[in-house]
Amino acid sequence: QVQLVESGGGLVQVGGSLRLSCAASGRTSSDYAVGWFRQAPGKEREIVAAISWSGSIAYYADSVKGRFTISRDNAKNTVYLQMIFLKPEDTAVYFCAASVTALPAKVVVSSGGYNYWGQGTQVTVSS
Repeated sequence: QVQLVESGGGLVQVGGSLRLSCAASGRTSSDYAVGWFRQAPGKEREIVAAISWSGSIAYYADSVKGRFTISRDNAKNTVYLQMIFLKPEDTAVYFCAASVTALPAKVVVSSGGYNYWGQGTQVTVSS
């Protein structure tokens, strides 16, 4: 079992920045891949970024490349999503998810590949 709790969301102006955190508990090791997803009202949940066990491999959706950075601190069991140059279209509920079935040097980009999900944190970018 892995419990995930997101934090760091909020209201920010266009061009601003936020750092989301995803704190994991319930597992003694960090042998799981993590992904950040988002879901805007009326839209499907979409992958934003993903990271492998060790953090050596990362994936970004085209819409956030160059603006978002995913990282992890396995000593703290926490994964971060640093977001800069935020746009109104980044407004959504952001979820982190953990995949305990992912291979060590792989990222998981499909929501179906994740076993555990957090409750989400709202990010609102105002223009």
